[in-house]
Amino acid sequence: MMEDWGALVDKQEKTLVDKVGTLTIQQGHLPLGDESTLSAAAVSVTPSNDTSASEDEKEVSKEDQSLLQKLLRSKLVQAKTDIEILRKDPNSPLHSVKSFEALKLKPELLKGVYAMGFNAPSKIQETALPALLAEPPVNMIAQSQSGTGKTAAFVLTMLSRVDISQNYPQCLCLAPTYELALQIGEVTEKMAKFMEDLKIRYAVRGGERVTRDEQLTEHIIIGTPGTVMDWGLKLRAIRLEKIKVFVLDEADVMISMQGHQDQSTRIQKKLSSSCQMLLFSATYDQTVMQFAQKIIPGDPVIIRLRREEESLDNIKQYYIECNSKEEKFQALCNIYGTISIGQAMIFCHTKKTASWLAEKMTAEHHTVGLLSGELTIEQRAAIIKRFRDGKEKVLITTNVSARGIDVEMVTVVVNFDLPVTLDYKPDCETYLHRIGRTGRFGKSGLAVNMVDGPRSMAILKAIEKHFGRKIERLDADDLDEIEKIAS
Repeated sequence: MMEDWGALVDKQEKTLVDKVGTLTIQQGHLPLGDESTLSAAAVSVTPSNDTSASEDEKEVSKEDQSLLQKLLRSKLVQAKTDIEILRKDPNSPLHSVKSFEALKLKPELLKGVYAMGFNAPSKIQETALPALLAEPPVNMIAQSQSGTGKTAAFVLTMLSRVDISQNYPQCLCLAPTYELALQIGEVTEKMAKFMEDLKIRYAVRGGERVTRDEQLTEHIIIGTPGTVMDWGLKLRAIRLEKIKVFVLDEADVMISMQGHQDQSTRIQKKLSSSCQMLLFSATYDQTVMQFAQKIIPGDPVIIRLRREEESLDNIKQYYIECNSKEEKFQALCNIYGTISIGQAMIFCHTKKTASWLAEKMTAEHHTVGLLSGELTIEQRAAIIKRFRDGKEKVLITTNVSARGIDVEMVTVVVNFDLPVTLDYKPDCETYLHRIGRTGRFGKSGLAVNMVDGPRSMAILKAIEKHFGRKIERLDADDLDEIEKIAS
């Protein structure tokens, strides 16, 4: 988090008034969760012999990470982080709701919410929806990860503002990719199941064509910036000045993609001053904040997640000295043969090592899932889901392939190779993210690090110093010592 953003937050937080004030809720709106279903069938991947000279993997893009998270979310996640609600205007206090009924939704919308299986608002919905659905409409900038219910929150806002009797585009939602636009559309269609005559149009590359001066009659447009700009500015098929609600989703992904930032800005400039403008982003670094402040004018409500400090206190950390990857594998076998391990994630530096290790463990009759760079996003999602469901007990991955993955609970994390940056410096942030996958929900976790020479030992000592936590040496040939780590 940038210092200027933190200072802004602290300053604004002091001005908040803890009571309901000027905001009133209009008849008709409420929250719901990101309803994403796994579209890919479970995929069984057989490790392949990677004999290529290059072991580098293509970096996983932000848009692919975002899509992967959406594919993996089958239900709302319970956010551990607190939510801060901030406004520049101290005279406009906010409040929260604990039920959908409290928002006085239109009956057909409330019916749609319940039909999707949502019984109560998620944490972000409790605080965001009263503001999103209030009169007069307020603009919002919100930090929210996938699975928190934010998609349903802004979809409900759009559906609440729409006047179905008026056949022209009234709500516009921008997503960075075709796939993410379809994900939003899926939620919208399900929630609007009981809203007869509501029409949705997808403005995406390769979709339906629009002719010059054709006037669209659909109520909600969901699309990507390039196509929406063509339809709105070049072809004039969308009267942008008549849009009531403008949503820009995945802002952090949007600004990482060539041209999307400029296109989104050009679209926003054509909207009326009375249009309700909403921006969502998983992260808020300085670049995202500058973009958000340009896109969302006036005095927006700002919602951010107060990040909980991850703790290493309940994670036991060990290292094993080895001379080769064969010795590392043997040490792994000794651990598996001595203590009971539920599910484990094993991290390798290259896809070649990951593939080799998957073959070796499969030969030892372990059920193994392998994540590698050549898999499609849908295949990756299927493999991760199988691991979550317990169909595979071991998930082997490279650091690159693991980007964007959040597996809620594993018993053991093994760093077959210690995490390093591109210039082979210790990557402490990645180390924390890796081993933080174990030791959750108050349970003790186990992290095992393989060290195979002076350089990796230096990396281990740097990580140890960074976190101020002793990483104990473990003799993988001493079975009695191995047994003790499980106690």
